[in-house]
Amino acid sequence: MKLFLLLLLTSCASQTIYYWGHYEELLYTEYQSPGAASPDIQVLKLEEDVQIAKSKNKPLPPGFYAHMGYQYLQLGKPEEAQRSFEAEKAQFPESAVLMDRFLSKFKKGKVK
Repeated sequence: MKLFLLLLLTSCASQTIYYWGHYEELLYTEYQSPGAASPDIQVLKLEEDVQIAKSKNKPLPPGFYAHMGYQYLQLGKPEEAQRSFEAEKAQFPESAVLMDRFLSKFKKGKVK
């Protein structure tokens, strides 16, 4: 009986299609304690997550690349930010309006 119950419970456990890595933790920290996780530490962890997600052949969640792009902007790295915003738009076409708005600032030269 216990084995049956255990199998039943584990078969009902939801499997996420995304690799979340540090993303949720970083967002939580950002909103709960602004400045507690500096942009350089966040980028380091997010870049690590990108590599792990690739090795596991799992996509990253919505907003991941947009958040990463924002952190790159905070570090004064507009080229990396632009690549991240483009990656967000490519992976999640529903983000196109917002990402295009961000990307238009690069084309207008407002971001350096």
